[in-house]
Amino acid sequence: MTSTKPGISTLGELKASGHRQRSIKEELRENLLKALRDGTDPWPGIVGFGSTVLPQFERAILAGHDVVLLGERGQGKTRLLRTLNLLLDEWVPVIAGAELGEHPYEPITPASIRKAKELGDDLPVEWRHRSERYAEKLATPDTSVADLVGDVDPVKVAEGRSLGDPETIHFGLVPRSHRGIVAINELPDLAERIQVSLLNVMEERDIQVRGYTLRLPLDVMLVASANPEDYTNRGRIITPLKDRFGAEIRTHYPLELDAEVAVIDQEAELQATVPTYLLEVLARFTRLLRESPSVDQRSGVSARFAIAAAETIAAAAVHRAAILGEAEPVARPVDLGTIIEVLRGKVEFESGEEGREIEVLEHMLRRATADTVRAHLGGINLAALVTAIETGEPIVTGDRITAKALLDELPDVEVIGDIHERLNAVSDGEKAAAVELALEGLYLARRISKDPDDDGQTVYS
Repeated sequence: MTSTKPGISTLGELKASGHRQRSIKEELRENLLKALRDGTDPWPGIVGFGSTVLPQFERAILAGHDVVLLGERGQGKTRLLRTLNLLLDEWVPVIAGAELGEHPYEPITPASIRKAKELGDDLPVEWRHRSERYAEKLATPDTSVADLVGDVDPVKVAEGRSLGDPETIHFGLVPRSHRGIVAINELPDLAERIQVSLLNVMEERDIQVRGYTLRLPLDVMLVASANPEDYTNRGRIITPLKDRFGAEIRTHYPLELDAEVAVIDQEAELQATVPTYLLEVLARFTRLLRESPSVDQRSGVSARFAIAAAETIAAAAVHRAAILGEAEPVARPVDLGTIIEVLRGKVEFESGEEGREIEVLEHMLRRATADTVRAHLGGINLAALVTAIETGEPIVTGDRITAKALLDELPDVEVIGDIHERLNAVSDGEKAAAVELALEGLYLARRISKDPDDDGQTVYS
């Protein structure tokens, strides 16, 4: 929640308040130390990096370093960078109307220096929120020096100023982020000549435009993200620029299953109830793909894959509920099959696997389901359910079978209640999903058969 901005409106009032000017890196360092001492979480929403990436990131901030995060796609690099602005002061004073948002104590552009000299303590002051002090740029091949640093503004020249006049410059993203954070995503995608333009900004903290140098003591923190493979594939970070970054930190996919599930649960926008064990299936599925020799591990399998999978099975439940008139949409194991065709384009396969993509995905999904059944239903004796299926009618389920219809055709055996209790199933949809998981587990253990019927539904018999 945003607090009310301070009421101070002139330089004189600011001085009288005892305000202390801090550089961007001093501000980040002191606010991080305060959060650590107070025991508050400086990185809300960041999952799976607690004992690995975050301590390195915090040490880099305390050291006052510019940072580049290296990691495959979907590892949360950008999300981590975007939390940096939470360590900034909520409101900071700036010279009213100043192009670069300079501190009233330290004007740096000719126009602001002239204004401060003329007005003295009457210099007008505005307040800038921390959300305005984080700038992000996706590096693309068409990014220019003018975009990042600046260029001569022909309109200002046409007004009568000479080309050597510093006030003819139209400032780019980096100078306009003075007293803030600049994040460049996919840094290796910047052309090498554009990367060169950042060298002075990072080392000397000045800018050079069109052959003359304008000395601006810029106060910025530069952070960037990159995929390690970009160094040799699409492009590379030039060596002098890499040397300017004080910290180079490797990110990773979640190391623990619980963290993988937590990422899915946090990021997915689910339109239906999705039982936790189905999120576990998707998390295991994603992790198996990351280990598979059939998948191009240089590209990685993004967390967005599992997030999109969760949203897809939730959408399948909503679709079924709308068609069949179910009041509460609940995702069931039968919905897992919907993710294969939809999401196969999000996985890069090795060249030798051409034509086998669906087969690989289905195999990994079956393994993930079997592992989840063992984890959640291990210790429950399902023999009575197997016997009831062998001696009675087959059980039919599918995306056109309501939860109630599935429950009504189940045999009357006590173990079904045990399944519901173990999986905390309360509603009809949750109970049907729990039984489907058990049936799928029995099929994968080769204790019952599974076949499609003439209507495209699944028959366990």
